[in-house]
Amino acid sequence: MDISIVIPLLNEQESLRELHDWIAEIMQSNRLSYEILFIDDGSTDGSWNIIAELSAENSTVKGIRFFRNYGKSQALHAGFRIARGKVVITMDADLQDNPEEIPELYRMITKEGYDLVSGWKKKRYDAVLTKNIPSKLFNWAARKTSGLKLHDFNCGLKAYKNAVIKNIEVYGEMHRYIPVLAKNAGFAKIEEKVVQHQARKYGKTKFGAERFINGFLDLITIWFLSRFGKRPMHLFGALGVLMFLIGFLAAGFIGAEKLYKLYNGQPTILITQNPWFFIALSTMIIGSQLFLAGFLGEIVLRTKTKNDRYKVSDTINLNQGEEADKKTTSQVRPN
Repeated sequence: MDISIVIPLLNEQESLRELHDWIAEIMQSNRLSYEILFIDDGSTDGSWNIIAELSAENSTVKGIRFFRNYGKSQALHAGFRIARGKVVITMDADLQDNPEEIPELYRMITKEGYDLVSGWKKKRYDAVLTKNIPSKLFNWAARKTSGLKLHDFNCGLKAYKNAVIKNIEVYGEMHRYIPVLAKNAGFAKIEEKVVQHQARKYGKTKFGAERFINGFLDLITIWFLSRFGKRPMHLFGALGVLMFLIGFLAAGFIGAEKLYKLYNGQPTILITQNPWFFIALSTMIIGSQLFLAGFLGEIVLRTKTKNDRYKVSDTINLNQGEEADKKTTSQVRPN
């Protein structure tokens, strides 16, 4: 199979049939074999009924439905686990991503050898103050932190080699940083492509201003995990030892100073009346706690087990292997 198209969605019943027909037209005109994976992230409207109707009409349509809303990252994770295409395309269900970009994205992966191609919505049709300006600031911070020279980390339209999506784990709200996850996994050939952005045709956006706050917090998390996620002792242990030594040497200096004054008959005060003694003591205590945090982090890394992250309530048109995979993901993991 040439392409798997993974589409996470939440309450997008008005756009699903139009999006499906548009994709099918593009795929057939370019003679590409494909599957469309709709991941219903707990919709409360008629989205799942539309997916069921589309699947009955076209065997290339498959669906997964969550019991409740778990978030875009969990939806992408579910789609990635069952995607079978040589190239995997992700796009949003709100018709703001243009399916006509798919053939060129496919060509860049298969002919030019890129591991991942990220869309860049250079011209946007969003509100300037609430979306455009915060998005530019967010992308600037992501570039500086990750070292990837991408202009639009959060663009939903992306293309991947199948090996990429099988070797990364999208969790929490890390869908914004899939290129960073891919880079950290060893996939270095990452490029971007200017894509057409379209104004929302139906409904309203599911994301508020809080996504930028969460985005920056996630950016800090992924930076930390990429640097120290597999070796927490290198950070916490080093800081702990450094602080403990500083406190220990400071306490030693205070004690030596008192002994020197006593020996020379100079006036002195009790060590416990010296404010620097308590600063030194606090520094040693904090250093010990940091060292223990690193030690405990190492233990957790070596004993942790993988838990699954969402409950699937229903599926459409999955084969037996995919059904078995779905059953292995039917436990819930807190976000």
